[in-house]
Amino acid sequence: MVNQITSLDEFNAFFHQPTLHPLVGLGRLEDAELSLFSPIDFGMYCIVLMDEDFGELKKAGSGVHYKPGTAFSIRPGQVVSMNIDSSVTPRGYIMAFRPELLIKAGLGRDFYMFSFFNQDTLEAVELTEGERSLIIRAYQTLLFELQTPPDNLTDHMIRLSIGHLLSYYKRFFDRQFTSDDLANSDLIRRLNTILDEYLSSGQPIQKGQPTVAWCADQFHLSPNYFGELVRRQLQITAQEYIQNKVIDTAKDMLKDSNLSIGDIAKSLGFAYQNHFTRLFHKKVGISPTLFRKERI
Repeated sequence: MVNQITSLDEFNAFFHQPTLHPLVGLGRLEDAELSLFSPIDFGMYCIVLMDEDFGELKKAGSGVHYKPGTAFSIRPGQVVSMNIDSSVTPRGYIMAFRPELLIKAGLGRDFYMFSFFNQDTLEAVELTEGERSLIIRAYQTLLFELQTPPDNLTDHMIRLSIGHLLSYYKRFFDRQFTSDDLANSDLIRRLNTILDEYLSSGQPIQKGQPTVAWCADQFHLSPNYFGELVRRQLQITAQEYIQNKVIDTAKDMLKDSNLSIGDIAKSLGFAYQNHFTRLFHKKVGISPTLFRKERI
């Protein structure tokens, strides 16, 4: 059974604390009811700081133990849970805000920058001690604004405080991402294998060309997050990479087989030969027919 949080009152009840704002909440994990760690959809955007390894986090069907000083994000609709280690006291923070805040407080204008919310994996940020201090200070600044009697700047300051926390998280997330070349290279190697196997399997005849969404699904990632990984690693879009892979396969088939242009197009998932010819000419600069003649 999955619990669903539909209001900040429900969120704050887990921490035995009053609701200071109808759209924003901040809780300390050591104050939380254990039921908070059962399968739950917060229905909100959250940034969680795990300041202790107190069990296995379950997210998107996978589990992981995070090191103390690890932060991760949750978006509305994602279900998370913890297999609690009863010998360890939970420590950390969770900041949560309702999607309505993106409209009512103007935060949505810059929200496109925070694409880390689109990830479906257990990807998280292992913070340095200095980064952890900045994240905790951002939590404390937000808590100060929530506890301050409201005035004409309250909504503005709360929006800035949330934006400050999200911006720090993005900076540290990007820092970790760009330093993790091995993992990113492994993703590209796996993507190559997946595409090679699919294009040679005969499945494109029935299922069509591989898409960004299909490739992302093979890694259990959202299409947006998968696309960002590919773009950062290769400096081209995921769609361009997939198209290049399809055309490279087509070039091999044109050189090494006697299949007609139409049969090659069909085997690669093109519904119409002219669509294949148009893409091939765009990528290679000549038609498939001329390419084959020049390679004979």
